[in-house]
This record gives sequence, structure tokens and C-alpha cells, in this order.
Amino acid sequence: MRRRPPHIPKPPDPVERHEPLPGAQLRPSAEDDTLASLQRAIIAHPSYLEADLDTSFLHSDVARGVRLQLDYCKAEQGLSLAGIERAIVVFGSTRLREPGVAQRELGTARQAMAHQPHHLPYQQQLKLAERRLELSRYYEVGRRLGQLVAQAGLGPQDSRVVVMTGGGPGAMEAANRGAHDVGARNVGLNITLPHEQYPNPYITPGLCFQFHYFALRKLHFMKRAAAVVALPGGFGTLDELFGTLTLIQTRKVPPMPIVLVGEAFWRSVFDVEFLLESGHIDQEDLDLFWYAESAQEVWEGILQWHHKNGTDLFPPEPTPSVA
Repeated sequence: MRRRPPHIPKPPDPVERHEPLPGAQLRPSAEDDTLASLQRAIIAHPSYLEADLDTSFLHSDVARGVRLQLDYCKAEQGLSLAGIERAIVVFGSTRLREPGVAQRELGTARQAMAHQPHHLPYQQQLKLAERRLELSRYYEVGRRLGQLVAQAGLGPQDSRVVVMTGGGPGAMEAANRGAHDVGARNVGLNITLPHEQYPNPYITPGLCFQFHYFALRKLHFMKRAAAVVALPGGFGTLDELFGTLTLIQTRKVPPMPIVLVGEAFWRSVFDVEFLLESGHIDQEDLDLFWYAESAQEVWEGILQWHHKNGTDLFPPEPTPSVA
């Protein structure tokens, strides 16, 4: 007897059913108003929300580990999808002025002094404005460095090595701006603060990430850093610089170039010889960094360091496999 072909049923709808499953509808109030009210109260309570939709839960202490993971994962996914593998990380003060801005501020301070030459606050403002104008040359150093990094390798469209900053104004803006000047992609890792710090406008859209935890932001700086450049800065710059020096000193990360821009500034802030004489660091720790004054010095020094180290700052791009 010839066997009949099997009946192949029509694939079911992936969502809808002809007959609803038990519990697919709320209990009608007409049936039992008390039970219906209890059911609605259960659903309305925050505990019924799925965990990823419950913002109160996500911001609770018990979910801190999850938040740390998310702080890492979002930026990691974005940088990986963009093909960002290595970066020249630039730190520096948010208060570093563009030369034109510093010049205008000095003019304003001088006008105020002309009207009240013995007013102490005006005297202090004038002194600060003069100092800021003097330091403003380092804004141009940062901007030029951004251009040099962006034009290296195969040019601005080559993203094997990019400029990466903390995403804020001042020195960070200068480096991002330099890369932006020549049409190159660049990265900003911003941090949430009690008072809003907006990202500077020169970061590539899609490559600016906002962090809640300083620690995770530092991790991302170090993970892709091929060099660290510190323009004159304050507490934040010192925090990043000393953290990097400690990681390399203890070999928690592989050695990399560390360049301090503005020797006179950094020798005033950071008396490394005193630390050596006091026995708090070793002679070899003096070789963890060097000073530079110009963007060209910075960039040539980084290239020479990697050549001496036997590392290729621009590794060859992988050759597409032939099927």
C-alpha cells in the first residue's frame, strides 16, 4: 500500500495565537472587583518591571556591578565596531585657553586695572590673565599634535591610530580640533559631573562616550593607548598622569611613551628629582617619561620610542582572505 505524504502544517505566527494562553488577559472587574484590583496593583508595582527597564533598580547599590559592566561594555562595543585599536591619548587642563581668547581676557583685565589700579581682585585677575596667555601657546601645540597624528600612517582616513582625549574643553578640545581640522576621526571619553561638562564640538559623532565611573574611563584610555601626552593641567591631568606612570612603573601595563609638554611647567609641578633623592622612586623611573615643547618634538619622540622598542605604531592592515 502506497504511503500518503505527510501533512506539513503551516508555520504558526511568531507572536499571535488563535487561542490565547491562560492568563493572557487581565481579570475583568465585573467578575471580582477585589481580585482585579489586586492584580492591577501587582502589575503597577516597580518589582514587576523587567530589570533592564527598572531605572530605580539599575541605580541601586546592589546593581553597581551591572552598572560598572555597562560603563565598560558600551564604549568597548562602540570603539570596536568603529575599528579603533590604538590611540595617542592627550590629557590637559580644561582651563587652557585658545590664544585669541586669552588675549581678549588679558585686554579686559587691563581695562579693569586702568580704572582701579589698586583694587586687589583686579590685580589678581590681571596676573592670572597674563599667565593664561603665556600658557595658551600649548593649546596650539595640542592642536598641531592632533593634526600630525591624524595625517600619519595612510592619512586622515587611516584610523589605525587616532587622537583620544577626555572629551572636554581646553587642552582636550585642542587635540580633537587638530584631528578634526584635517578630516580625521577622533575620540572623546567624557565623564558625567554634578555640573554638566559638554563635549567639545570637534569629536567625531559616534566616537564620544560618556562615563559614570572614572575608573572605567581610565581603563579605556589605557587599553588602546600607544602613547600618553600631558599638556599643562591641574588635578585631573595629574590624576591621569600619575595613574599611567604607576601602571608602567609596576608593569601592570606594557611600557609606552609618556611625554610632558612644557618642561618649565612640569618641573614646577612635579619635582621628580626630589622623589629620587628621597628614595621614593628609582633612577630607572626617570626614564618613564620625557619633556617636549613642540608638537613636532612630541610626535617624532613617540615614533622614535616605538622604533627603539621594536613596536610598529601602524601595524599592517590584514590582507583579505581569498575564498
